[in-house]
Amino acid sequence: MFEDNYRHRGMRNSLVRTISEKGISNEKVLAAIEKIPRHFFFENAFVEHAYQDKAFPIGHGQTISQPYTVAFQTQLLDVKKGDKVLEVGMGSGYQCCILMELGAKVYTIEYNKSLYQKTKKMLPQMGYVPLFFYGDGSKGLAKFAPFDKILVTAGAPYVPSILVNQLTIGGKLVIPVGTDQHQRMVCITKISKNDFVKKEFDYFSFVPLRGKHGWKN
Repeated sequence: MFEDNYRHRGMRNSLVRTISEKGISNEKVLAAIEKIPRHFFFENAFVEHAYQDKAFPIGHGQTISQPYTVAFQTQLLDVKKGDKVLEVGMGSGYQCCILMELGAKVYTIEYNKSLYQKTKKMLPQMGYVPLFFYGDGSKGLAKFAPFDKILVTAGAPYVPSILVNQLTIGGKLVIPVGTDQHQRMVCITKISKNDFVKKEFDYFSFVPLRGKHGWKN
């Protein structure tokens, strides 16, 4: 079903050089980007777009994120092998694969049912089998909490306290926060039950987070 040839690997090598030059320095993140065939997430007619450092529409009003953005969020998350990670916004599944390459046990939840069904079918065919959930990821997954890391891959209007509450002590939440068009990347580290450290980074542009703690449809 999937072909990953010499040409594809060459384009991935070039992509890794590009995002490295933009400031991504975590070697494990770069290795994961280099390994995962991003063109698998594209229709054949758009394979040329797969290794450009750009976001690309995947239908259902969603996009596959820009590789630099994926790498930036993943680098901030600082995933360790064996980490229990909640991914809010499964989307195409590309980010999920990156997390699994880093050795995380991934719980991934998607709000869009059609996208959820498509990605749940595709990832196991690629050899990636996270725990899949369909529903409102803005509320987290309390039943399976706490998580070592939580990654939100859609723009939120604020940081949902319900997600911070689902972190372990020492855990991290990476989430883009702002308007439904542009957001600032935020990294929250939980240092005790009621205390956390918040750091803000560059501005990005994500599709809006949907659900109770996201943007209304």
